[in-house]
Amino acid sequence: MKEKLKLYSYWRSSCGHRVRIALSLKVIEYEYIPVNLLKGEQFDPDFMKINPMGTVPALVDGEVVITDSFAIIMYLDEKYPEPPLLPRDLHKRALNYQVASIISSGIQPHQNLAVIRYIEEKTNGEEKIAWVNNAIRKGYTALEKLLVNYAGIYATGDEIYLADLFLVAQVHGAMIKFKIDVEPYPTLAKCYESYKELSVFEDAVPAKQPDAPAPMI
Repeated sequence: MKEKLKLYSYWRSSCGHRVRIALSLKVIEYEYIPVNLLKGEQFDPDFMKINPMGTVPALVDGEVVITDSFAIIMYLDEKYPEPPLLPRDLHKRALNYQVASIISSGIQPHQNLAVIRYIEEKTNGEEKIAWVNNAIRKGYTALEKLLVNYAGIYATGDEIYLADLFLVAQVHGAMIKFKIDVEPYPTLAKCYESYKELSVFEDAVPAKQPDAPAPMI
């Protein structure tokens, strides 16, 4: 039997979240291997052999190892082309790349656990919160302006594409971890409401992952 893909991830990771959605959309079976970032398991020697950067997610497909969420998703889209995560239309394809780039390089690094821990250590809790709020709201403002004339049911039309994977993971994570609501951004808020109606998005939420803590009664 063909060996399952292995996804090394952490339940609260927005980068891992977007990869889980891609796997779910394409109905790909995989083994979930938790890496507890709070306990520093990402620096375990065995995991560092898989990803010398010490970050999640990482995907292992036989002898192939991929260690960046964008690279993982593109790999999955080429190996498992249905349903496609990029539209044929060149402009819409560029929009999807832009959304992914704004989130992965303009927002996510500024809310990264290591970064906000460092800021809090060097300043205080209030400065940390201000830093995260500024980065997320700046990114949301850019995304709202980018998508307002192109969004349909989802970010770039009426089909789920790459942009949606990045957007839903970012919005959900910001709401849960940082209490930052998307309501002031109507286009993004409308898309997020559409995502919540689909099981592929709901099944991938952090709270439903094997390493998520049990809900308090």
